[in-house]
Amino acid sequence: MSDTLPRTELSSLGEFGLIERIASRIQLTQDSSVKGIGDDAAVIDPKGLHQVVTTDMLVEGVHFDLGYVPLKHLGYKAIVVNLSDVYAMNATPHQVTVAVALSNRFPVEAIDELYEGMAQACAHYGVDLVGGDTCSSASGLVIAVTAIGSAKKEDIVYRSGAKENDLLVVSGDLGGAYMGLQVLEREKAVFKETGAQPDLAGHDYILERQLKPEARKDIIELLKKLDVKPTSMIDISDGLASEVLHLCRQSGIGAMVHDQKLPIDPTTYRTARDFNLDPSTCALNGGEDYELLFTVALADHDKIKANPHLTIIGHMCDAKEGTHLVNSQGGLHPLLAQGWDAFLKRV
Repeated sequence: MSDTLPRTELSSLGEFGLIERIASRIQLTQDSSVKGIGDDAAVIDPKGLHQVVTTDMLVEGVHFDLGYVPLKHLGYKAIVVNLSDVYAMNATPHQVTVAVALSNRFPVEAIDELYEGMAQACAHYGVDLVGGDTCSSASGLVIAVTAIGSAKKEDIVYRSGAKENDLLVVSGDLGGAYMGLQVLEREKAVFKETGAQPDLAGHDYILERQLKPEARKDIIELLKKLDVKPTSMIDISDGLASEVLHLCRQSGIGAMVHDQKLPIDPTTYRTARDFNLDPSTCALNGGEDYELLFTVALADHDKIKANPHLTIIGHMCDAKEGTHLVNSQGGLHPLLAQGWDAFLKRV
């Protein structure tokens, strides 16, 4: 933050003062939110529905770089990536809890920015922030979000339900978030070397895909409108190839993914070529798109085939056939997960 802006040290508020400051800016809107911030625990009434719970953690230096990620965007993204997991279960999110660990380099105004982004995401998706925790950090910023949703038992979709001959479908387009990251990393390197201001012109779409992604609530609503229930589903956080392999492993079957069918936005395609990268590789392994990957019965083909928000990229097959990428000539290449792995050694 600029030195000319107000800076209030966290120590002037203390932990409880910070919590009260956060709580004063949060309003509950969900009927199922009985009690939010201010007691030992939140109280939620599931009203007879199955509860869906997911937790995700974002660690400075691992998942984000504050050199180019605005805190408001980071707060928004921290909420969205968790809501995406709830939608991937064909459920509806209602509440989130947020835990943050902060070093003393962050003033109160910075935390206001972070939570403003979270509040905007909660308002956009109609969820309540009902609790969490704050603590000090020896270095850096850590954010852990838990999202809580619900669905009727019969509506929940798991990764394990895909069957042979099911169609493999993806929402939106792929690779944009990864290419947005490449642009940001390049401009950061140029700035460090020359001091030149970042040149981000023409990259608005892919930068937004990286910095302010959206969870595909609209796709869940669309599928219900089309009267299509996926047989399996997962969100694309670690790369398409990785997620396809997850569905295959959990369902005990194989898959054929057609390279020519991968949905890639023209901006993503052009930027990948500018970086001397293969656009298909970026779509398969880039990650952080937060689109939905799912399978549907072959009988539902006519319901989805012409929808501009959905792309059929392949089909499921017997496990003995393996999991392959099919090129334009019909050649088969084993599908490998080369996207994000939290425990891979990095240089």
